[in-house]
Amino acid sequence: MTLFNNQTATTQRTLKQPITYVGIGLHTGKKASMIVRPATEGQGIHFHRKDVPAGTGFIPARWYNIVETRMSTVLGNEHGVTVSTVEHLLAALRGCGVDNAFIEIDGPEVPIMDGSAGPFVSLIEHIGTVSQDLTRHAIWIHQPIEVRTKDKFAIMMPSDMQRITVSIDFDNPVVGSQTLSVELVNEAFVKNVARARTFGFVSELKMLQRAGLIQGGSLNNAILVDGERIVNEEGLRFKDEFVRHKILDCYGDLSLAGVPILGHYYAHKPGHELNALFLEKLFDTYSAWSYISIDEYQQLMGQQQKVEGQDQNVEFADELEAKS
Repeated sequence: MTLFNNQTATTQRTLKQPITYVGIGLHTGKKASMIVRPATEGQGIHFHRKDVPAGTGFIPARWYNIVETRMSTVLGNEHGVTVSTVEHLLAALRGCGVDNAFIEIDGPEVPIMDGSAGPFVSLIEHIGTVSQDLTRHAIWIHQPIEVRTKDKFAIMMPSDMQRITVSIDFDNPVVGSQTLSVELVNEAFVKNVARARTFGFVSELKMLQRAGLIQGGSLNNAILVDGERIVNEEGLRFKDEFVRHKILDCYGDLSLAGVPILGHYYAHKPGHELNALFLEKLFDTYSAWSYISIDEYQQLMGQQQKVEGQDQNVEFADELEAKS
């Protein structure tokens, strides 16, 4: 049984060789150059700002480093150095089965590319990945974990594979209410989620720009909705591209757990803030999940055996707290 996209192997993976991306930041409007390099097993995903003083630019891509969630996910470190709009790149790495990567970037924001994870995925697939010696682990959900804020909520439920279900509800005739559920197995992420673009509304442009956001936004990197019409001449890539992009954002944010999460994430009207709140709740609810190797998980599936994983949970949690 395939567990999740390109990740049936029981050992970790990294890139075969470095990949360079150049583009503009959606919110800063500044040009950014980025090199995603292979990393040794056990290192996870890390960012390194090359444009800041030596020794201050290292930022692990972990949930406890989230410092801002308005319009994008922003990570920061103890030196006050940040990198923003990380979610699409992180979703691409997770969706392509990359456990370890070192991301060098010369600015404060990951390039937005075309507003989706598609360009990131395309080059990762072209370059390819390689297997490493260290065992791959995952978080296996045993009991539901729920967070709510106002009219939004997210629930992670037990499941034998990764699934994300998202429902959205916008007061706009083009977007409206949409719900989609995707099992992130085989090539489902690449085919059904990765190419879905971020979107915005003409009615909100001036307000966001005055707030210093979307300075680099254009029809080349976002879907623009004006009342009852799509401004982009090419239209939509999927008839429900809006909810697909929300799934993409959730997937990227959840990758900040550091390992895949084996469970069903159902989110109603999600945003980066809700996803961050869920991650906090996840790591505050150790009794609801086990930290397990993929090999162990595959052996246990179908055997109806109870996993005694609490000691591992505490050990993993202590490691995260020490790093934070």
